Amino acid sequence: MQNLTYWQKNLRLIFRCLAIWFVVSYGFGLLLVEPLNSIRLGGYKLGFWFAQQGSIYVFCVLVFYYAWAMNKLDQEFDVKE
Repeated sequence: MQNLTYWQKNLRLIFRCLAIWFVVSYGFGLLLVEPLNSIRLGGYKLGFWFAQQGSIYVFCVLVFYYAWAMNKLDQEFDVKE
């Protein structure tokens, strides 16, 4: 039963990270690009920035967050590599 709980929490974490990445890359970079372009970030339109750089930055942050959260989850369930 403990193994099932571990994998449920693992999959929940993965789906959360994927949902955030989807919203940032597809939602902000494609669907909401026109409203976001009215805002400027460092001289660039925010919609353009999300499409070109923002989704990559968010992906990098999510990779580090996932590694940190999985280490915490592994310690909680005493899972060794």
